[in-house]
Amino acid sequence: MATTLPVSPRVAVIPLHAAMGAAAGVVGGIGMGIWMSVSKPMADTAMIRMVAGLLGSSSAGAGWFIHLAIAVTAGLGFGVLFGHYARGLAPGAVLGLGYGALWWVLGGLWIMPANMGMPVFDWNAVTRSSLGAHLVFGLLAGLAYACIAQVWRVPRTKEADSPARAEHTASAGR
Repeated sequence: MATTLPVSPRVAVIPLHAAMGAAAGVVGGIGMGIWMSVSKPMADTAMIRMVAGLLGSSSAGAGWFIHLAIAVTAGLGFGVLFGHYARGLAPGAVLGLGYGALWWVLGGLWIMPANMGMPVFDWNAVTRSSLGAHLVFGLLAGLAYACIAQVWRVPRTKEADSPARAEHTASAGR
């Protein structure tokens, strides 16, 4: 015997927000990865190779693999946390930039330097370049999320999320 629980429309769309966020994370991750492939803030070493160092490698391919896995995960988090609010271009851009800055503090200033034996929360050439890369990620992910939401016609207002509105839209043949 199956048991069902009533789920609000806001909760029911979390998997959709997560999937859209993961896709947006790929877009942001590609932009950030390009930045990290050309940025060489330390001893002529591309930042993407520094990311590979998280797994003990120096290969750019390994760096891209690790980086894109992190980007998809971060994008998924963006969709779950902010997807309900990031459906327009301006909110997507602003929330994306803020989210990129948050990931810079967590990843660029703390987690990655700590894992690589570098000083944490240090302002230097690597962390300055990392800030730019994380802002590129956030901006592109936020804009990509908003574009995906508009293409899929995900409603932007609480009123549009109401069950009555969904029934009206379905009966109108949209």
